[in-house]
Amino acid sequence: MERRQQLQSWLAAEFPGRAFEIAPASADASFRRYFRVSFADDPTPLIVMDAPPSHEDCRPYIRVAELFGAAGAHVPQVIKQNLEQGFLLLSDLGSTTYLQALTKDNAHNLYADALGALICIQKASRPDVLPEYDRALLMREMELFPVWYVARHKGVTLTDKQTADLYDVFDRIVEVNLAEPKVFVHRDYHSRNLMVTTPNPGVLDFQDAVYGPMSYDLASLFKDAYIHWEEDFALDMLARYWETARALGLPVRADFAEFHRDYEWMGVQRHIKVLGIFARLYHRDGKDGYLKDMPLVLHYLRKACERYGELRPLLRLLEQLEPTVTEVGYSF
Repeated sequence: MERRQQLQSWLAAEFPGRAFEIAPASADASFRRYFRVSFADDPTPLIVMDAPPSHEDCRPYIRVAELFGAAGAHVPQVIKQNLEQGFLLLSDLGSTTYLQALTKDNAHNLYADALGALICIQKASRPDVLPEYDRALLMREMELFPVWYVARHKGVTLTDKQTADLYDVFDRIVEVNLAEPKVFVHRDYHSRNLMVTTPNPGVLDFQDAVYGPMSYDLASLFKDAYIHWEEDFALDMLARYWETARALGLPVRADFAEFHRDYEWMGVQRHIKVLGIFARLYHRDGKDGYLKDMPLVLHYLRKACERYGELRPLLRLLEQLEPTVTEVGYSF
């Protein structure tokens, strides 16, 4: 309640004499929360990001909002800021996420819009602007898997050989990831962070953006932890992206098979990380809402490991941890 009172006082000071109401808008997997502010004298609501300074830093959000907005992506406008207290007042991109809106009938058009926005962001890419998605970060993300998913969530202690085999696989994955062409990477470009807006889409939750592997955001989008599409649909959209990216001069692979392999291996890195994050959210933070999404993540991970012999040690470990996986989440 103290944070809510601080927020109320800040808004009252910024908008003296104007009556307003505050209602929860959303929360995410971090310590950030979002509130919708409605003014009595203005039909246009605004959004307040509540990012406690002891846990979050608003500056990367502001920086990336400027960067992606200048590139042509539809991101929230930062209207007012209070870095000392950890509040940002933002334009409101509405309340309809891609996850809520997607159907078989509109999926092609919505994803085409999402790819268009992504290409705008990627075309603006240049080094030494965003943090590097380097080996240390890629490895640190995957190490959440043995710590939080294997040991804490599944209660399994790996043998020395299993640990060595797992880290050998991690090394191979990172080697493929780092060999990719580099662009700006949103790092969580999926159906919960894309809003149905005009212009479409609205892009949210970009504060952790980096400069790194070109296929990362594509893996987030089409190997989405929250909605499942058949592989032929994903392949068709990937091919359309690849053709457009080549025509626009983006540093995409000249061979589609190589591009697709990059995408597959990038998805493996992401899903190893995501399993660790979902387990940590449950066991450390008491957030159980992500447990239902684990089967779909495991499904993607298994499928990729079955295709590539170098990933077989990971597949064997997954089979030990999860002998059967029958559900693959929300699917069309």
